[in-house]
Amino acid sequence: MKKLLAEWKGFLMSGISYMIPTVIGGAMIVGIPQLIGMMFGVNDLSKYKSAGNVFFHMLYQINQVGWIGIGLVNLVIAGYVAYAIGDKPALGAGFIGGQLATTLQAGFLGALVAGFVAGYVARWCRKIKVGDAWKSAIPLLVVPLLTTGAVALVLGVVLATPLSALNLGLVAWVKGMIANHTNGAIVAIVLGAMIGTDLGGPINKAAWMVGNILFIEGIYGPALMTNVAICCIPLGYALATFIYPRKRFSDEMFMAGRNNLIMGSFGITEGAIPFTLVSPLKLLFVNVIGGALGSLTGEVLGMTSHIPPLGGLPGIITADNKLAYIAGILVGALFIAVVAPLVVDFSVTSDDEEEDVDTDDIKLDISGI
Repeated sequence: MKKLLAEWKGFLMSGISYMIPTVIGGAMIVGIPQLIGMMFGVNDLSKYKSAGNVFFHMLYQINQVGWIGIGLVNLVIAGYVAYAIGDKPALGAGFIGGQLATTLQAGFLGALVAGFVAGYVARWCRKIKVGDAWKSAIPLLVVPLLTTGAVALVLGVVLATPLSALNLGLVAWVKGMIANHTNGAIVAIVLGAMIGTDLGGPINKAAWMVGNILFIEGIYGPALMTNVAICCIPLGYALATFIYPRKRFSDEMFMAGRNNLIMGSFGITEGAIPFTLVSPLKLLFVNVIGGALGSLTGEVLGMTSHIPPLGGLPGIITADNKLAYIAGILVGALFIAVVAPLVVDFSVTSDDEEEDVDTDDIKLDISGI
């Protein structure tokens, strides 16, 4: 069972890795035209849907391309989950199932079902044995028929109503959680802590996915929470190199900290990995608490956005309450910057450790020779 769950997780993460560029690209092409419009006092580009003012009509058209990209999220993740399981023969049925999930309002859950059905049916089709004269018909006719037919039957007929109801219920529940100040704080703590757990690993990406998959539903709060946590963790280690004396860090760690100014600014949590590896058990809790504190601070101070938020420090531009967004990043980063060097010594280099082992710790017993 553990092996199967690990395999499923691998398929899911493969689909997510293909989905990420789609979400980011779509969100940026949605947000940038809206920001340009806001600079000129235009908050709603839809007023320029019909050709009138050429400049704002062009911004509207670009903005709509971004929304198309965001709308492809279910299609992409279903297709590439199917591809991870059943290779190229599963890809077409996965794409169809992902689009069907969007059409039926079955959402992300429906897309996953479609991807797994298409993938496993395509994998099963490898077992079909026919004569040489019919071999070319298997990939051209039989596999597309069986994979797409299975998706149509399972998602389009059997699970259409329950998955749609479940997805709409989950969306309504998340909206209610975010609207409720207390429950919104709980969501922020959970998502922020997940971001700090494995720094770009499955748990981190799961939290990021929760935030960004809700773009389709027009719910931007969770994405803001994860964006704050993603920034504050690497920026915390960068800030530590400014707070504490230079001698508290080895040359390697000091340069890694300064590099995190860039990585943290663009929301790359992997920048915190070199520090965390010095003492994973201790710094895991520091990262988790720092991420949770950052997200919670932003939520408590009223962090909101009415357009898809950009990640990293550029997200300040798209946040409605910019001070809340900045405060969330600063609080989480400051906690990590102050606490991490107190619990872990970053001044010991790998060379020092090797030298210590070579000169002091190695004792040879030759009495028995």
